[in-house]
Amino acid sequence: MSSQDFSPASYPFYAEDGSGEAGAVPEAPARQRYWLHALLFVLTLATSTVVGAAMQHDFEANLPLDIEHSLSLYSWFWRHPAGLLLGLPFSLTLAAILLAHEFGHYFAAAYHGVDASLPYFLPSPFMGTFGAFIHVRSPIYSKRALFDIGVSGPLAGFVFLLPALSVGLAFSKVIPGIEHQGSLHFGVPGLEWLLERLIFPGVASIDIYLHPVARAAWVGMFATALNLLPIGQLDGGHILYSFFPKRHRTISTVLCVLLLPMGRYWLGWLIWALVLLWLGRRHPAIYDSTHLGAGRRKLAWIALAIFILCFTFVPISDGGL
Repeated sequence: MSSQDFSPASYPFYAEDGSGEAGAVPEAPARQRYWLHALLFVLTLATSTVVGAAMQHDFEANLPLDIEHSLSLYSWFWRHPAGLLLGLPFSLTLAAILLAHEFGHYFAAAYHGVDASLPYFLPSPFMGTFGAFIHVRSPIYSKRALFDIGVSGPLAGFVFLLPALSVGLAFSKVIPGIEHQGSLHFGVPGLEWLLERLIFPGVASIDIYLHPVARAAWVGMFATALNLLPIGQLDGGHILYSFFPKRHRTISTVLCVLLLPMGRYWLGWLIWALVLLWLGRRHPAIYDSTHLGAGRRKLAWIALAIFILCFTFVPISDGGL
């Protein structure tokens, strides 16, 4: 995910050159707070490793997944740190997917001369992380740059997500009704459903106990689907604005309103819709008439396909937010 500053002070004078690409007046790049990025990443790796260790323990014991179980393990792992090794398959897989996503944004921004921060990771005691984001600290002057920065994260993350899900499913096992026995029930995105049909033909999804590596891929799919919603300054919103700048706000508003009744099935949609309606429909203006070209249109269709494959109407149920 990427965020962009709305402040007028962040928009210095610029002019269009003959190629149609906007050229900004150079600014001194903001100082990177490496210690903060490193601290947040280490904390996120720690929380996700604890969650992963709880998942691995339940998986090996054929016990239903219980996310709340990980909360009781923090003090135990403090006394027995070697037990954390069980959680590394989950945490390292999740970290790789999120790092690929955010550095996709970061390197695309660097390519276009846009000042962007390193990734900020958000630790969580439940699923290990609330995700990550970069902060775009300088204006984006061309639709090509905006599109490339927006689409690069989901594409890069998907490159890591797909093999992780495939490997994780290969290590998963069949236990009748296991997915409906835990405290939380997780939805099945289209990509997971398709791979399950290949690896476990004839087996229902509720009978497949996902290995922690596959769980990490699930979190990656969930984050990818949320980011690719064509709203505001989400990655999908950047892609939408690149093609339809005049319709961006209207489409964002309509989609936020459509998310509201979906809160009946998952409370998170209601919360997400209200947050986006309040804060997330605006997008910094880009005055650029350059066409994106056929190549970027194909990438936009690929991003749409990834969104469809990763999306699920009810991501989490029975007490999930």
